[in-house]
Amino acid sequence: MSKFGIRGPTINERGGINICCCRVCTCINFSFIVSKIGIIKGAEVLLAAMCETLLIRYGIPYASSIGQALTSFLTATACCFTTSSILLFCYCFSEKSYNLIRQSFFEILFNGIACFLYLSASSYMGFATVVYLHPQFLITPGFMAYPAMTAVYYMGYVAALAHGVDCFFALKFFRRHG
Repeated sequence: MSKFGIRGPTINERGGINICCCRVCTCINFSFIVSKIGIIKGAEVLLAAMCETLLIRYGIPYASSIGQALTSFLTATACCFTTSSILLFCYCFSEKSYNLIRQSFFEILFNGIACFLYLSASSYMGFATVVYLHPQFLITPGFMAYPAMTAVYYMGYVAALAHGVDCFFALKFFRRHG
């Protein structure tokens, strides 16, 4: 059983995958990837990437209508995507990084701020979407900005929840190991 609480016949505690009589991909810490923290980090990265893609594809052409809501959501998503991606990458390739960074105050602070950023940006985007894009959606056939921005602010709330849960787990880890 690994330190992340995962038990499985194909995942080796020292890293890699057991295939017959040898191990492959020993540089990747698979036990982290399938742990609850690994899944949460992956969800944070995936949600941020999906939000960023929708914002760029469907939001930027209507930036004059949406206004600062677009800018604030893009900023929140870019900062959270970058930091979560770096943390996920470090944790996947180094258990030592996981133990050192996770027991520091950084994870608690980052996830708490990310949760707040997503909550505030999603609320602002929800307001701007309903007030400025919904009337255009009602009169313009094939107007895709409204459903896309609606999906963005809903995913923003889910991302806020993911960062809030991650903040809670980071706080528990910090108290236990810090």
